Amino acid sequence: MNQFSLGYFAAGLGAGLAVLGAGFGIGRLAAAAMEGTARQPSAGGDIRTSMIIAAALIEGVTLFAEVVCIILAVKV
Repeated sequence: MNQFSLGYFAAGLGAGLAVLGAGFGIGRLAAAAMEGTARQPSAGGDIRTSMIIAAALIEGVTLFAEVVCIILAVKV
């Protein structure tokens, strides 16, 4: 075990947690959007638009976290 192995482990762990958090968040977002559309079908278009915007923001934050983890893994 060399001195860089914990740095690689931390970068991999951070990347995995970022992906798991994003998947969980988008799953909850989609479930809430489906429930909202089922309760009020006339608002389906507005709910869908808001859901897509929120999912894009979640994906953007996840991509940023992945890039930070990759930079940390390369710098170590």
